[in-house]
Amino acid sequence: MLDITDPNAFRSAIRMWLDDNCPVEMRDGQNTPDHICWGGKNWAYESDAQQIWLERASALGLTVPTWPREYGGAGLERTREKIYREELARINARLPLQSFGIWMLGPALLNFGTHEQKETYLPPIARGEIRWCQGYSEPGAGSDLASVQTKCEDMGDHWLVNGQKIWTSYADKADAIFALVRTDKDAPKHKGISFLLIDMAAKGVSTKPIRLISGSSPFCETFFDDVKVPKGHVVGDVNRGWDVAKYLLTHEREMISGGGTGVSGGRALGAVIADAYPDGLTDTSLRAQAMDAEIDALAISLTIDRYKDQSLTGQGTGHASAMLKYMGTELNKTRHELIMSANGSDALDWDAGLAAPWLRTKANSIEGGTSEVMLGIIARRVLDLK
Repeated sequence: MLDITDPNAFRSAIRMWLDDNCPVEMRDGQNTPDHICWGGKNWAYESDAQQIWLERASALGLTVPTWPREYGGAGLERTREKIYREELARINARLPLQSFGIWMLGPALLNFGTHEQKETYLPPIARGEIRWCQGYSEPGAGSDLASVQTKCEDMGDHWLVNGQKIWTSYADKADAIFALVRTDKDAPKHKGISFLLIDMAAKGVSTKPIRLISGSSPFCETFFDDVKVPKGHVVGDVNRGWDVAKYLLTHEREMISGGGTGVSGGRALGAVIADAYPDGLTDTSLRAQAMDAEIDALAISLTIDRYKDQSLTGQGTGHASAMLKYMGTELNKTRHELIMSANGSDALDWDAGLAAPWLRTKANSIEGGTSEVMLGIIARRVLDLK
């Protein structure tokens, strides 16, 4: 089936496979943090259906459809990958697996990792056997990420790491962390950073959840106290981790941009409002705003597709990822504001499940680079304004 090159024949084959293999319980469109299958060594499945769906999809490499088969993917080229995504949407299916390993680390390893690193880390990510978190921000290094001070010393046969990360999403649930560490304190700040893979079970690694206004704790502080890390865990060249970090950030920003389309983190606006008002939304002003948002969502979805197609020619997304991230962030915030408005005072009922996602969208303006930083990048690097 996956070797079919004719688009129409592939669509028919993947449609039949999904109809036969995607459990009915996984066809509810719940691609939200509370229902995502994150995977990992300690992952507790929401249901038997969630486990079955992951096992069937990963067996064919469909958790990471564009990755090479030798590393756990399906080896799909862009046209067939897009058809697969469309067919998932047709049956309102959940993605079988989502993770920072898929969204961020995997692409970085494919581009910068050694063959041994790819063989070691990519297949377990594709099968959902390991859960990664991202160690970038520090108390003194947020938007100015190159100011990271977590110290990494060369001890001859291993690295020794000391320092702290903050806002580390799901660090308390992760099996491993990819982190930016300073390996040369005397070099210019962008030049003395390395990209390091660290086992969260290693001696000296600890986490502390940060409780948010919503009552949940997806973010953590992460501490490294004399943590020993094998020398082979550096991705890319030592002191050239900024190259890896920049590449990874483009993928993180593209992932966040998908939130504005309903592809990542929730269903499309129209579907949500239609569920709440099966007879139609009577507030004409709100209906017009919802239509505008849906049009914008379609526009950014098509723009994301265009940049994905360009990346296949070797152009990459580059600084345009800042534009996608900014637009996706603003649209996702607008989408949830409209959902809250459409449901009126009922939306404030915490048990209704609308307020927490609405609050969570505020973080989109910060994570992956603040909206102000994105606008600066767009002005300087995309529009070439002086």
